[in-house]
Amino acid sequence: MSGMVNVNSEVTDSFYRYKMPRIIAKVEGKGNGIKTVIVNMVDIAKALTRPPAYPCKYFGCELGAQTQIDAKKERYIVNGSHDALRLQELLDGFIKKFVLCPECDNPETLLIPHQKKKIIQQRCMACGFVNPTVDMTHKVCTYILNHPPEVGESGSEKYNKDKKGKDDNEEENGAMGVADDGEHEDGIILSNGTSVPVNGATDGDDFDDWGEDTSAEAVARRQMDNLSSGVTRLAMTADFEKTPHERQELFFKFMEQKKREGNLKDLTVAKEVHDKATELELSSAAPLIMVGVVFTENIVKEIPLYANLFLRFLHVKDVREGTKPNEKAQKQLLGGIEKLIEAHKDKLLPKVQNILYVAYESGLISEEVVLEWGKKPTSKFVSKDLSRQVRAKAAPFIEWLQNASEDESEEESDEANDDTGVTFGTHQPVAAAAKTNGAANGNATGAAGGNNVADDDDDLDIDDI
Repeated sequence: MSGMVNVNSEVTDSFYRYKMPRIIAKVEGKGNGIKTVIVNMVDIAKALTRPPAYPCKYFGCELGAQTQIDAKKERYIVNGSHDALRLQELLDGFIKKFVLCPECDNPETLLIPHQKKKIIQQRCMACGFVNPTVDMTHKVCTYILNHPPEVGESGSEKYNKDKKGKDDNEEENGAMGVADDGEHEDGIILSNGTSVPVNGATDGDDFDDWGEDTSAEAVARRQMDNLSSGVTRLAMTADFEKTPHERQELFFKFMEQKKREGNLKDLTVAKEVHDKATELELSSAAPLIMVGVVFTENIVKEIPLYANLFLRFLHVKDVREGTKPNEKAQKQLLGGIEKLIEAHKDKLLPKVQNILYVAYESGLISEEVVLEWGKKPTSKFVSKDLSRQVRAKAAPFIEWLQNASEDESEEESDEANDDTGVTFGTHQPVAAAAKTNGAANGNATGAAGGNNVADDDDDLDIDDI
């Protein structure tokens, strides 16, 4: 893999799982027509899970050169003669600014352009960190805002498909957004982080062991392994033969067990939960069950803590469109929230817009799904009367989504100020402002699950936004 380098150039570990091809640059033409063709830009972009036009435009901005993009022919050109090593250095700068998570340095991030607000959020699908905005001073940010990846995340503007094909020098919207957990150049990445090379190859000396251990201990071990795998297959087959209700009961008990173990914030547990739901063929229905197990009447504070547990269910990867909302799963999540409100009506009904806002900012629900959900009440999850009340309480938040102003501040709060007041944009609502002094004196509410939860159920004044 001499042609491969670590995505994060500061990592020197040769077994680092995130690899990308080295830049291959070919200089063509002469005189004023000289140009540099980046031969493998598409392969590099796939490794970074970004549209190939983004790094190409970044090179142009850094070098002060014009770029030519022909997505159909996969030709990405920077005018002038440029050395591959120099372009590789510039690519490292692009990766640090627009790919690596500022919190954990993991490249499994998603860019979320907010065109109306003129900001680009960055969400890490590995650690859950949300960067309110990347450095917007770089010129390439304008291009990203005008040509967002079609990720369908909250706040992002979908690419205008009518523009496709009209200009050969414009990129087609990239089908990229978040890193894939599946195959990589050097093998398959398992849930425990180990790499299994494809085609049966192994790391190091592949064929040193020519024979099979025939000792009694080895034979007994293999027999036990075969027995264990057989039992697992029988259990899975039995699960598939159960009714949907029985499978839901199994998943509910599984979630309760995980909650008792007290490690629901662990990323490995999030993977286990997703795998279990997939095994039981409940991927879209799982969020409804999970809400009832994970969240309590302190849901406003709990959503950011357990967002990673839900994210795998609420967004799907499409070969052409990249990561987009799983609308069915998000509607199940909203149904679960309605049922939770029904169980704690006096406490949670006045806080509907707070709950939705925090869920929206945590990436659990997308703008499109919320707007569709808010159109009419339904008796699918709760009584139609309660469903109508919930949507009435949500009306200010829905209206805010519909009427986001272009001159809104570029700094957007990422979480609720407290249990009853949230910040839309940078304008502090009346309910939050009234409690600021109390919070400063030590009266702020505790972490999720604590006993000192505020009881002030004042609604937000949307007219102040």
